[in-house]
Amino acid sequence: MLSAAEAAMDMAAEDDAERQRNRAQLYAPPKEARRRMSGGALRRDAAGLSAGDARALMAQMAAEDARFGGPRG
Repeated sequence: MLSAAEAAMDMAAEDDAERQRNRAQLYAPPKEARRRMSGGALRRDAAGLSAGDARALMAQMAAEDARFGGPRG
């Protein structure tokens, strides 16, 4: 569906600069998501975890390893 919209916008564009602006607008995140992100949101990696969340998960895994006898090698 995005490809069809992009093709239609490309055909209506008068020059490359307008095509680039159209693509930027088409693929931009929704306004609500931009507001949430700019409102002091924590930086997250590709998996969607903040650094604090990742540290908490690692601590939980270390506790489970200790409970079950630790890693075996």
